[in-house]
Amino acid sequence: MKTKTVAVEPAAPVQPVPLWARPGFLVRRLHQIHSAIFLEECKDFNLTPVQYGLMTALLQHSGSDQRTLGVEVGIDRTNVADVLERLQDRGLVRRARSEKDRRSVNVFITDEGRALVDQMYASMIRAQERLLAPLDPEYRSAFIAMLAQLVEGNNEHSRAELRADFTGRKRSRRGEE
Repeated sequence: MKTKTVAVEPAAPVQPVPLWARPGFLVRRLHQIHSAIFLEECKDFNLTPVQYGLMTALLQHSGSDQRTLGVEVGIDRTNVADVLERLQDRGLVRRARSEKDRRSVNVFITDEGRALVDQMYASMIRAQERLLAPLDPEYRSAFIAMLAQLVEGNNEHSRAELRADFTGRKRSRRGEE
């Protein structure tokens, strides 16, 4: 049997997209910058942005199970457990087996944890302001709105479920109330 030869046109050379024009690169870089600014502003408190986020969620949801907290902050279950263990070692949270479901662990913010979040608030606000400082003031809220739209619109692609209040209504990535 004879093989048929097919002529193939050479492909046009691929024009590389420079790093500074790639949204993924810019988002990753902005995250690095935010973390550095946050750690600098909050260095006296020895909490990471993720730890502070969990502590903030606990202000509203103390007594929630670890899975629910992870959904509130967009952190997978394993990482939530690791972060909460470190916070518990510092006396900032208390964990206890759920009385309703012995497989579940509920988390409570301690008085010391509540006081630390309160003490950190001004430093956290300074970190947010420093991050947004290069933007003209009239563009800052639009930038936040666009970030929220990107997160909400792409939430289903994350490894960690996130339930966020982007538009004044609570919903999970499945759109549930």
